[in-house]
Parts: sequence; C-alpha cells; structure tokens
Amino acid sequence: MERDAFDVAVRHARRFLDGVSDRTAAARATTGEVAAALGGSLPRAGVAPATVIEQLVAAAEPGLVATAGPRFFGWVMGGSVEAATAADLLTVAWDQVASLQEMSPAGAAAEEVAGGWLLDLLGLPAEASFGLTTGAQMANFTALAAARHAVLARAGWDVERDGLQGAPRIRVIVGAETHPTVLVALRYLGFGAPAAVAEADTQGRILPASLGALLASERAPTIVCAQAGNVNSGSFDPFDAVADLCAEHGAWLHIDGAFGLWAAASPHLRHLTRGVDRADSWATDCHKWLNVPYDSALVACRDAVAHATAMSWSSAYVVLGSGREPSMLVPEASRRARGFAVWAALRQLGADGVAAMIERSCAHAGLFAALVGSVPGVEVLNDVVLNQVVLRFADSDEVTRRTIAAVQAEGTCWLGGTHWQGREAMRFSTTNWATTAADIERSAAVVVDAFEGARQARP
Repeated sequence: MERDAFDVAVRHARRFLDGVSDRTAAARATTGEVAAALGGSLPRAGVAPATVIEQLVAAAEPGLVATAGPRFFGWVMGGSVEAATAADLLTVAWDQVASLQEMSPAGAAAEEVAGGWLLDLLGLPAEASFGLTTGAQMANFTALAAARHAVLARAGWDVERDGLQGAPRIRVIVGAETHPTVLVALRYLGFGAPAAVAEADTQGRILPASLGALLASERAPTIVCAQAGNVNSGSFDPFDAVADLCAEHGAWLHIDGAFGLWAAASPHLRHLTRGVDRADSWATDCHKWLNVPYDSALVACRDAVAHATAMSWSSAYVVLGSGREPSMLVPEASRRARGFAVWAALRQLGADGVAAMIERSCAHAGLFAALVGSVPGVEVLNDVVLNQVVLRFADSDEVTRRTIAAVQAEGTCWLGGTHWQGREAMRFSTTNWATTAADIERSAAVVVDAFEGARQARP
C-alpha cells in the first residue's frame, strides 16, 4: 500500500497544529478562491496519492479557519486535546464501522466505556441509555424521537407502526430563547413549530410561571424543551422548577445542553445545572467543551426502552450481540467510531482535568468581560455565569457592527455578532483547552482598539 501519502498528511498536520497559535484566526482565502484552486474539469488520469495530498494542502490551506487555535471565539467551538486528535487519526486508519458489535467489538466497547464515563461526569443517571451522534442537532432529534414514542405510547398510540397521521396531537413547549437546532429537530420529527413558547427573562431563562400557565391550559401528550447554556448569555433554565411542573402535568422534559451541560463536570459550576438530572433526556456536544475533533455528541435517555424503540431497526442479515448495539440508539446505521476519540480525551484529562479545563474557560470569559467591559462606551449585556460574553459598543448597532468587522479583519482573534434583546451585539465564547490568559489579554486589546477606530470612523 502507498504510505507516502499518509506521511505527507501527517507532516502537514503537524505543521498546521504547531503553527495554529500564531495563525491568523480568519481564513485568508474565500470559498470561491479555494474552489478555483481545487477545481477545473474532472481529470481523466489519476496521480500519485502523495501528490494528491500536496495539491489538496496547497489549495485548501489558505481557506482554513483557525478554529483549533486558542483565539477563535466565534460560535461555541472547542479545539482538540492531543490524545483525542491522535485517536481520531487512528480512527480513520482503522476505518471501523461502529454500527454493531459484530462489525467492530473495539468500536462498540470504546463507545460503551466512554458513554458510561460521560454519564458519570455530567451527573446523569447511570442507568440512562446513550448514543454518540454527529452533533447536538441529531442528539436533540434522537432524544425527541424517544419523547415522541413515550408520550404517544402513554396515549395508546404506536407511532413507529402507525406514524403520525391520526395520532393524538402532541403539544411541544419550548422557551423563548430555545436554540434553532431544537426547532429543526421538531420539524424533522413532524411536529412543525412548537405549540407554545414559554416566556423568558432578560438572560434567556424560562419563566416557570409562564411555563406553568401553558402546561395547565390544556391536557395533551406534552414535551417540554429546556436549555443548559443559552447560546448568547450562557444562562441556565431553572431545572428544579421546570421539572416540578413537568412531573405535575406528566410532560416529558428534554434538556438541550450542547455546551452548558458540561458545567456539571465542575464542582464550582455544578450548581448551575441543579435539577438537570431530573429530566427525561439530554443532548450535549463532545466537540465543544470536551475538546474532541468534529463531529461528536452525546444523547442520553432515562427511558431506555423508548430510546431503543424509536431508533432500532432490523434485517435478516444483521446479527445482534448480547449487549448494547451502538447504532440501535442513533439515527445513522453506518457511522464512524467516535468512541475512540471521546475515550482518549477522557483518559487524558480525567474528571479533574475536564473540570479544570471548563473552569479555566469560564475564568477567561470573566477576564475578557472585565478588560473590555471596563472601557467607557462598552456595555456587557449578560450576566457572565459561564463562558459566554455579550457586548455592545457605544449603544449603537452601527458602531457594534464596525467593531466586529474590524476585529475579524485584523485577524488576531475571531468573534462573531449576534442579535440580543433587540440590539446588535458582539458575542464572545471560549471553550478551547489551549487558550491562555495571555490570549485573552491580547484579544481584549484588539477589541478595544477596534472599538476606538469604529467609534471615530465616519458613518
């Protein structure tokens, strides 16, 4: 087998990772420019594998964004700790299909062990069923499919057999600040838009009084979607109060905890997730705060039967093992062995290392808010309780937009914009294991300089 291509790829990967801390945070080429470098008509003749890799790197490298670097603060994107990156390289080389035990005992075992560790780390019930999906989008989908099965089964309807036509109407209630991935999952599952939206406070947290009124207004099979970690403010819904209301009205409680659920791993932040263990299902991303390579997420369900019934499939040629079958708990039949990288990250860090990494990120968010927020004309719009900071400049949409654009153009760090409480704002998020206080100080200085320039610029 041709090995040169692999050696070339590893060399370029090492070079990228060695230099990512000093790399401009934004890409240096547009999609169109990279496509032009990669493109042209389909070649008639092939070339040596090593040459292919060299050509790929030459064309793609200018279009790479330094999301793995320590000063990328857009969206909520972690990097990848060393062991997870190395394990993912092996995952590609081993090329295991982690669908069934028979296909890969190693893949199934790694996922089973890693998943059990995650339940323990996040304070979720040890008996919960779980699966590894591409991201929180499909983790939410999987959990809500289990919820759909459970609430309709209680009403005497078999949705897997009979579908939704003629089924009892399911009422789905979400908070006013629910993440779009939950809404998309509901759409995929045939629910359409939520039946009701509970009001939220100024930090995006569900107001229990509003939720209670909605639950009391109608008797129907009901699913409630709550949130651990608002995508802007980082806030947490009041889970004990929400769980009390769901228990009173017999509703399934699902928690979208794409990044916020990781606060449960920290003894100092765990109070933010108090009551989260009372839910019926949970979703979180491993490629966020666990810092494993994309893509990786966890779905967990208290009702293992509902979970398996919603996801399971069978065929005459499929031989099932005696224990947990990975692909009977997630949407994908064919899928990569994500468990290796998750196991490696948890083994490298340990519970204490994960907690320290999360606490460090939150301290960095507090430092950034203090440094930038102390400048006259800068307003921190959220209570900085986790890793998110929302900023507004000169109380002006235009100045805020210009500040964001200037930071992105300068390249030291990358931050995005958002629309928060009816106003334009800058959104800062830090989850990368490699970020240091020096990175925060350097980035804060760039933001302050960009603001000064934006404030002085003519409209």
